[in-house]
Amino acid sequence: MNIPVSGNGSLAHLPPNLSRLTELAQNLWWSWTLEARKLFETIDPTLWFFTHHNPVKLLADVKPNRLAELSEDPSFLRQYSAVFRMFDEYLANKKTWFGTHHPGLAKTTIAYFSAEFGLHTSVPIYSGGLGILAGDHCKEASDLGVPLVGIGFMYPQGYFRQHLTQEGWQEAAYVPFNREESPIHPARTPSGDICRFSVEMGGRHIAATVWKILVGRVTLFLIDTDVPENSPENRALSARLYGGDQEIRLCQEILLGIGGVRMLRALGITPSIWHANEGHSAFLTLERLRELTQQGSSHAEASDLVRQSTVFTTHTPVPAGHDVFPHHLMDRYFAGYWEQLGLSREEFLGLGETPESSGHGFNMTALVMRLSAHVNAVSREHGRVTREMWRHFWPGLPTEQIPTRSVTNGIHASTWISPELHHLFCKSLSPTWTNSCDDPAMWQRVTDIPDQELWAVRQITKRKLMSFIRERARTGWMQGHLQPSQVLARGTLLDPEALTIGFARRFATYKRATLLFQDLERLKQLLQDRWRPVQLVFAGKAHPADEPGRYFIHEVLSYCHDHKLGGHIAFLEDYEMHMAKFLVQGVDIWLNTPRFPLEASGTSGMKAALNGALNLSILDGWWAEGYNGANGWGIQPLPEHADPKTQDHHDVEQIYRSLEQEVIPLFYQRDRDGIPRGWLHMVKECLRTIPPQFCTTRMVKDYVGMMYGASTLRAPSTW
Repeated sequence: MNIPVSGNGSLAHLPPNLSRLTELAQNLWWSWTLEARKLFETIDPTLWFFTHHNPVKLLADVKPNRLAELSEDPSFLRQYSAVFRMFDEYLANKKTWFGTHHPGLAKTTIAYFSAEFGLHTSVPIYSGGLGILAGDHCKEASDLGVPLVGIGFMYPQGYFRQHLTQEGWQEAAYVPFNREESPIHPARTPSGDICRFSVEMGGRHIAATVWKILVGRVTLFLIDTDVPENSPENRALSARLYGGDQEIRLCQEILLGIGGVRMLRALGITPSIWHANEGHSAFLTLERLRELTQQGSSHAEASDLVRQSTVFTTHTPVPAGHDVFPHHLMDRYFAGYWEQLGLSREEFLGLGETPESSGHGFNMTALVMRLSAHVNAVSREHGRVTREMWRHFWPGLPTEQIPTRSVTNGIHASTWISPELHHLFCKSLSPTWTNSCDDPAMWQRVTDIPDQELWAVRQITKRKLMSFIRERARTGWMQGHLQPSQVLARGTLLDPEALTIGFARRFATYKRATLLFQDLERLKQLLQDRWRPVQLVFAGKAHPADEPGRYFIHEVLSYCHDHKLGGHIAFLEDYEMHMAKFLVQGVDIWLNTPRFPLEASGTSGMKAALNGALNLSILDGWWAEGYNGANGWGIQPLPEHADPKTQDHHDVEQIYRSLEQEVIPLFYQRDRDGIPRGWLHMVKECLRTIPPQFCTTRMVKDYVGMMYGASTLRAPSTW
């Protein structure tokens, strides 16, 4: 679809007094601002639904006569004026948290590199938790006034769309998304030209153009190699997220790291702090070394300068999860580059060496660990695992003294809260509660929320989930994508009154999605109890190359199709942000069953907790520090070196014990008015303790105080 755009960027058919709707649609601030979303929904509620809440597409498709009608509607015009007053005040605010608390860092710029960013479904450049975390980080940086810019990839084909065959197997489909239906624009240099740069790889020059997305006050810049001067092979380098073989992966990481630095130079942006979110962008350290060396610094001087201004966040608690490239590929793509660093081949390859990869591979995490003075894990438990994993970098130093900090992940509350609960919090906590999300004193007020009001909101969001599930199944049936048995397996028989357990995440094997099915007879007794029924809702994708993960999906789907389980198990196809919101807002229990200690942090349970769902999870990742004994249920794992079968048996036994003896009885214990007082007491304890500790407000403030502030202490203005 070609959207007609006038010279000032407004849609050609917008009435003059509504012309700023385009400006609002092109800044993702609307996506976490309820009043702005309501404004777009008012334009055409049906179209808003069918565009999956995408205002760019909504404004392109809405009928001109509807816009003309709204341009004369006093009620809509008042709503329009109120939203733009909020928008203008937000963008113009000079008294942000960052500006008030860190005036000495006012001239800093933080360059935040990530291979994926989860911002909204209209910008499908994310696959899962890492991208959602990066998107939430950018939104919170905008809210707090942190001077951050994001660097990532355009990904014209994004991550794959999931299709489930009638036989229950996941198939991956890559569907190019239309940039003109997303809030994406060409990025321009200070001179006004469209930003372009090039990177030499393996004897060939790869050209790239740059796109930008406005995320409130934060700008995200995206690299795209789909330009005419590249060969078809090179044009496809940035086509897919985590697609292709190891060589393509290496080329993408060269583009992200080395290309990202060159892109910022072309844009006239001079960061003081360089933040690598996971090891995919580690090559940014090499390009900065090259720049400093070419300017006359020795390798040792350049290394020290780079180290002091680099922040590295690791999300991977297992050695196999870190990118390691064979030396023959490094030779092919970096021959001639290491000389520009003042290094020999052996010295260069040594930057990426670990005891496990010695002489065989170049480890990206090892590279960035060596060239970062500020390293953090993403939960306390992950910090312990990371210090143990990389202790060889600090020989002779006790593990507990290794300088790897923990900044536990958080979630952006305004993005993930349900509208109904948002209104209740505005009334009961504060009209501006999202601005004080990390304030424990404010959250104490949840104990005063009347039980009947909280229960009513929980019932509404649960019914919205059930309606969403049925509508998805109905649409699939009408479009001929689903057979009758598949329609039933997609949740059309779910009961809005039954205790609903959600399990939605990437189908990696360590997450053990099929753990509950190890005792099928016991599960049947829970699901088919006439008086206290239980139902399970699954969603998630397996990486296309992860055969065990694909088999897990197949196994879950086989139970969804089993008529003996009475339609109490459902699998929702093509998990993404839009669906995730319905799930975390609508389920009663959020189940997480990682094999200890392989969960670095996790954030989906935080989103569920913010919406009043209770966690039933292994005490790993964030839940190990979030669980207090009264705000959910925690499964104490066996020691990490326990036999996997023994571990599985122990964990599933504890989960069933919790469900049978505590969770289900508490949920169905009702007063005469039908309200589960004991359950709501636990929900309130969950709301009182989890959001203030696990929101991005706290998280980004921690990054500023612990990581960004430390990295500017010795920061020359030329970094």
